[in-house]
Amino acid sequence: MTTSRSTPVPSGDGYRHELYPYRGRDEFLEGTVGFIREALDGGEAVVVAVPEDKAFLLRAEIPDDGAVRYVDTTSVAHHPGRLIGAWQEWIKEHAEQGRPVRGIGESPWNEVRCRAEQEELRYHEWLLNKAFAAGPAWWLLCPYDTDGESAALEQMARCHPEIRADGRTASSTDFDPQAPFDFAPLSHPCDPYDEFAYAGGDLPALREKIAACAELHGLGGRRLRELHLAATEVAANSIRHGGGQGVLRTWSQNQRLVCEFRDAGYIADPLVGRSRPDSTQVGGRGLWLAHQLCDLVEIRSLPDEGTTIRLHTELPG
Repeated sequence: MTTSRSTPVPSGDGYRHELYPYRGRDEFLEGTVGFIREALDGGEAVVVAVPEDKAFLLRAEIPDDGAVRYVDTTSVAHHPGRLIGAWQEWIKEHAEQGRPVRGIGESPWNEVRCRAEQEELRYHEWLLNKAFAAGPAWWLLCPYDTDGESAALEQMARCHPEIRADGRTASSTDFDPQAPFDFAPLSHPCDPYDEFAYAGGDLPALREKIAACAELHGLGGRRLRELHLAATEVAANSIRHGGGQGVLRTWSQNQRLVCEFRDAGYIADPLVGRSRPDSTQVGGRGLWLAHQLCDLVEIRSLPDEGTTIRLHTELPG
């Protein structure tokens, strides 16, 4: 990973997205507390969205006093597809008050439950740049513990236009502004898996296939109904926009039931389904609903390969 430390990034309007690599408790506090105090000295508000153990450390230094707000990330921390919508709501509350806003956002990397979740969290970091490119001006600092592999840090640098080191902000030369949908490629399906080709009129049979697989793994009740609803939305999109047909694959992996949908369609917007639909929005509601109902949603789409969507639902026990 390389950075250009000799040329500080100038402040100004627009979204700023900065990576802060740190090692250990003291470096975490040094960078984040300094960032908050800079904001307060400039009359800015700060939204802090970090794991509870990190929030505990920060509250001991800087309490929640109105200008600094610690938000509960419990319902979104392990759901990357919900995080952009959450940040939009958190920032909107302060933007409406006319105050400049900074944020501190750290994902619970040490609590990641599977590789797919890790890749989606990293992909989310890159998508933040697109989500807020045309929105209100604000500055997001993303602390990242460097105790992990150096390759993982290089991947994070690809997602952030700026990087903080030695108390200074500089441009990250590793940032990839044109990362495609295959930025975080999907893993191969877990063998064995069941496969079912569907087209118009096959949605009841598709739900039966999913129910049969779920029953084998003890999934039922409300969680199965939610999965059925999300699966119906995704399959209906395949039929409507993906050439009139698709292929369902189901398997269990990492204590989750995975339903994969493949079709020949192409989704041009990598942010589809990640923001709460408004009353005037056309399309995208089904994928937003899938993000709310499932424990993890993976979406990959390329013009010459079609679209693959995976819905993950945690299994009992």
